[in-house]
Amino acid sequence: MEMMVTSVVTAGEVYEVTGDGYAPEGEVKANGQAVGDPPETLVLMGRVSLLCNDAEIFQDDGKWKVEGDPTEGALYPFAAKLGMDRAAETAAAPRIDGIPFESEHKFMATFNRGAGGEMLLVKGAPEVILDHCDRQQTADALEPLDRGRFMREGDRLAAQGERVLGLAWLPAPGLVAGNLKAEDLPRNLILLGLVGLMDPPRKEAIDAVRECHGGGIRVTMITGDHKITAAAIAKMLGIGDGTTAVAGTEIEAMNEAALQECVRDVDVFARASPEHKLRLVKAIQANRQIVAMTGDGVNDAPALKKADIGVAMGIKGTEVTKEAAGMILADDNFASISAAVKEGRTVYNNIEKAMLFLLPTNVAQGAVIAVAVLFAFTLPITAPQVLWVNMVTSVALGLAISFEPHEADVMLRPPRTTDRPIVTGFGIWRILFVGAALVLYTLAAFFWMKAQGASDPLARTVAVNAITIGQIFYLLNSRYLLDSSLSVRAHTGNPYLWYGIGVVVVLQLLFTYAPPLHAIFDTEPLPQSAWLWLLAGGIIFFLVVEIEKFIVRSSPALRKAATSR
Repeated sequence: MEMMVTSVVTAGEVYEVTGDGYAPEGEVKANGQAVGDPPETLVLMGRVSLLCNDAEIFQDDGKWKVEGDPTEGALYPFAAKLGMDRAAETAAAPRIDGIPFESEHKFMATFNRGAGGEMLLVKGAPEVILDHCDRQQTADALEPLDRGRFMREGDRLAAQGERVLGLAWLPAPGLVAGNLKAEDLPRNLILLGLVGLMDPPRKEAIDAVRECHGGGIRVTMITGDHKITAAAIAKMLGIGDGTTAVAGTEIEAMNEAALQECVRDVDVFARASPEHKLRLVKAIQANRQIVAMTGDGVNDAPALKKADIGVAMGIKGTEVTKEAAGMILADDNFASISAAVKEGRTVYNNIEKAMLFLLPTNVAQGAVIAVAVLFAFTLPITAPQVLWVNMVTSVALGLAISFEPHEADVMLRPPRTTDRPIVTGFGIWRILFVGAALVLYTLAAFFWMKAQGASDPLARTVAVNAITIGQIFYLLNSRYLLDSSLSVRAHTGNPYLWYGIGVVVVLQLLFTYAPPLHAIFDTEPLPQSAWLWLLAGGIIFFLVVEIEKFIVRSSPALRKAATSR
């Protein structure tokens, strides 16, 4: 559902507005009955909605869309439901001057001239509009302003999650067109009433907020809406408790220390100006937290620039905002931020997995040669053979693990600290442990063949295949840092894994049995019985790594050390 006017409050009546978003179809009802000829107060409210408005609304492929502020865009169909025509109203009373909306004064006014004379049309925050009114419009007369009633009605609408606007006018205001300023707004306006606009949160946004909370990401709402409205809408999204919110005036009264303390506990900030948003970003950063800030208006640019990650809206965002941001959200959908976080975590995890896969295998290759040199025995693997193993495994297997899908709990983990290295202390342990195990497996295969009376080329062929088979099995281990790989589920979800293994198997068979490669790498064909022993050794190697993972995840202290963020 899109933004639409759902409630109207005048001096003498409360109305319900039906419809669907920006579409002009719907009714204005009083006590459940459709209003026929609208009373003068509603007509004047419709006129303010049409003329005191800078948005544009149009139909594209059968769907109504808005350029500009969605709140303003939603006022057009409200007037249409009263039977009013925008083109006719604009022609009858064209704008000759105006005061644009600014967050500092929280209202917009237009100065129009029609056949009946000049008039000032105003809309804005209810408390600001009420401060500039001394009378209220009824169906056939003017009355002294009943401020208390409108404040109560405004709070009621806000508590329902509706964004509330006050509408007022003043015929023959006595102003001079040409250079109107906010301070020129008279304080004897005539209040027409309040309109309540509803923009229910999208389900995917609610789900995304829940997912962010599960992943240790705190979501804070900073808005220009009334405190009660902000708290109610935030509650629908799963932010805050539905009652607690801090207004901009309260932020102004806080020093930096108090604000730092406030942002630790409060998730909803209302009636916030650009200065307030900037101070809030700085306060959160002062608490050593990483801030991603979203925004679409020019006034959001300073806060977006200051944030660690500024996110501008791609559809509604201004060019200034997009320039200030570090990222542009193409679809203006908060769920896309959650999806990006999930994707980013998976990319980071896959980089970590790739490093913890490649480094132990490279350590093993170097260590095999180093041990042979240190203890003065025949090299189990020659330099060209090391290059072959590197070429085959790094490309086919290393790339395969880079395409690992999202892990089931990726959005249930807390964020990592900014100073956490990719290879942690536990990562160094894993590299040394797996490297040592792979060295033992390779040397055992080499000396086993030598004990059988095999030639050096044949024993080396077995050693090369042993270290390669070990890397294939370790690739299966590496899909999960600590979770078990002893299940069918653990080996599904990434087809590239099996493509990579298939490529390595084919290349190793060529390496072992193709005569041209024998001449290049000084190898010999293996007897079939040797493959059974090599596979058995690979399975044992796989199980050794799984036992290490089981021990670590079974110990709370070791698990905490391994998964420390």
